[in-house]
Amino acid sequence: METERQLQVSSNSRQHNGGTSFFKTCFNGLNALAGIGILSMPYAVSQGGWLSFMLLIIFAMICWYTALLLERCMNQQPLIKSYADIGEVAFGYKGRVVIASFIYVELFLIAVELLILEGDNLEKLFPNMSFTIIGVKIGSKSGFMLITALIILPTTWLRSLGALAYISVGGVVASVILIGCVVWVGEVDGVGFHERGKLVNLGGLTTAMSLFAFCYCAHALMPTICNSMNDRKQFSKVLLVCFVASTIIYGTVAILGYMMFGDHLKSQITLNLPTNKISTKIAIYTTIVNPFTKYAIVITPIINAIEEKWHLCKRRPVSILVRTSIVVSSVIVALFVPFFGYIMAFIGAFLSVAISLLFPCLCYLKMHKAARRFGLELIIIIAIMIIGTFIGIQGTYISLVKIVNNIRT
Repeated sequence: METERQLQVSSNSRQHNGGTSFFKTCFNGLNALAGIGILSMPYAVSQGGWLSFMLLIIFAMICWYTALLLERCMNQQPLIKSYADIGEVAFGYKGRVVIASFIYVELFLIAVELLILEGDNLEKLFPNMSFTIIGVKIGSKSGFMLITALIILPTTWLRSLGALAYISVGGVVASVILIGCVVWVGEVDGVGFHERGKLVNLGGLTTAMSLFAFCYCAHALMPTICNSMNDRKQFSKVLLVCFVASTIIYGTVAILGYMMFGDHLKSQITLNLPTNKISTKIAIYTTIVNPFTKYAIVITPIINAIEEKWHLCKRRPVSILVRTSIVVSSVIVALFVPFFGYIMAFIGAFLSVAISLLFPCLCYLKMHKAARRFGLELIIIIAIMIIGTFIGIQGTYISLVKIVNNIRT
């Protein structure tokens, strides 16, 4: 009888009537992976040189593998609903608290980055605008962040990832349009692809690796996306599709951008594009769409954790209040620390490395005794943990120094 009950639980966890389909899940996953990091890919390569481009591919392979490790952990315990659940199964309540803290801080800062991104690009389009609210004069960048938050707010009230998949389609299409605009600026608008760049820049290699790590920092969302599927058995295929597609998108933008602007690249490639060109305006408008398509799915795990902890999900008004509070708090942080590139590097080095590289390996080794036997799998996992530790320490220190220096100035 107990065996039958366990089989039934497992079956229910893998097959959810009304769950998200394979293709919708691919769009959600790709939208989470091919995020705002696409704008900083050329800058990342300019920091590390052409050889650092190989690190992008290596990071893609490593993060795809660690995402598979998370899936294996979930398969061992079908009732796991989130990344934090994996931490609790592996290391108890303390493991849950540590992993959950890293995840929610990372996702919150990514939400902050989306608002900063919006402010930067709208300010480039309308540099001389200012706003007056209740007698207080607000600069163009800050004003655009506030307006963006107001427009994004209703999307955070949606509960179903199936519904969010339709918004995710817009995010994927926006990434493709951005690539087209960059090609147009280089080929048709006369910028050209003449910059040779550096083969390798050892001084900026750590920053490049931190930014690459940020690009594949969607692991915090993977269990949530996996559990939304109507057939969890297909999630490994979803991962393969998402990582291959996102790497093609990242690689294309990185190569084109570096060939166009070389070592003069700014933290976002849209800020390098010539202002008076229609293709630039299209690229920026497309970039502006991204926060609206990504913000809700990014903060969904935070919302789920709060609502499940305090049992608020059945009370709609309270649920809306919680979601609105998260949006408001992210706006406050964005207004006080508006440094897009440096915050991205910090997230990548300190939070993404831990969540995407270290924690999946540790949880997998703890939950699967066979993986601790000496062999190829154990060697690969140990190598990933060594690489992650090095990038985490070095990248966190460098990014924090840059953030502090900018706050002072």
